[in-house]
Amino acid sequence: MPTERIWLDVPYAEKDLAKAEGARWDPGARRWYAPRPGIAALERWAARPDVPDLLPGEDRSLGSGLFVDLVPTTCWFTNVRSCVSQQDWERLRRMVVNRAGRVCEICGASADRAAQRWLEVHERWTFDERSRTQTLRRLICVCTPCHTVTHFGLAQVKGLATQAMAHLIAVTGASPTAARHHVDEAFALWEHRSRTVWDLDLGMLTGAGITVQPPPEARRRADQARTELLRRQPLR
Repeated sequence: MPTERIWLDVPYAEKDLAKAEGARWDPGARRWYAPRPGIAALERWAARPDVPDLLPGEDRSLGSGLFVDLVPTTCWFTNVRSCVSQQDWERLRRMVVNRAGRVCEICGASADRAAQRWLEVHERWTFDERSRTQTLRRLICVCTPCHTVTHFGLAQVKGLATQAMAHLIAVTGASPTAARHHVDEAFALWEHRSRTVWDLDLGMLTGAGITVQPPPEARRRADQARTELLRRQPLR
């Protein structure tokens, strides 16, 4: 009878360290584990309870399909990954990828190392202009090309705009003219929302037992964003 795995929560950035301390990789589960009990060096990665498949208040229908989903400059530095520990991010990432069946929830692609296509987690937000609140409402599993389209401004900075536009057209079936119009509308919405300093609501995570570290104060984030925006110019 096989021995039950002693699972670990090992962030990707710490995988080499965990391996050096004796952790082993299960390719089927795509997760690290301790080969036997009592390895003190691995206790720092001891697994916490799994995150529920549906987070409190999550709307898994929010933002279906492939579209450009730009983060306002005043919301930079407030992504989930920067507000939770590396181990909690690994727990969230694992849940989101596994519940999606390890395929992109937009185009259905799986990870492919040779093609440098990975499965990543993207955040869907709502923006309430009356309360000036940016609220996390969904975590979605996306492949690298779909994620690149979603963050089209960053794709431009990285010189990937042509590839991103081609992928947008291929997945949505839009004409080049319609795709360009969609990108222009997304940037207009981004510019509008970037005029507001938003408060952050990550209650969807705290309700699931995830410890959230407060991001920088909203006004300071806005100042940081302006500095970063100048560094990234041109965005279009």
